[in-house]
Amino acid sequence: MAIGNAQQLVKETGDLSVPLAIRNAPTKLMQEIGYGENYKYSHNYENNFISQEFLPKEIVNTTFYEPGNNAREKAQRDFLKARWREKYGY
Repeated sequence: MAIGNAQQLVKETGDLSVPLAIRNAPTKLMQEIGYGENYKYSHNYENNFISQEFLPKEIVNTTFYEPGNNAREKAQRDFLKARWREKYGY
């Protein structure tokens, strides 16, 4: 399961830093050091989606969820593939 995969990865990698691009930048200092820089608000794009990375650099491209072989999860796989294309091999 995805949650089990995520928990196992945390046990293996420990506490990884949140990428600067997705950190909130409520102060001028945080803005100056790059918090929130290059973040793209998904709802401003077609289908409310824009390809961007939210994982720490140490685990970029990690797949946690693999859709199963039933009708509902096949639909989910098709949806993910339409958004992510070949990134995660859906």
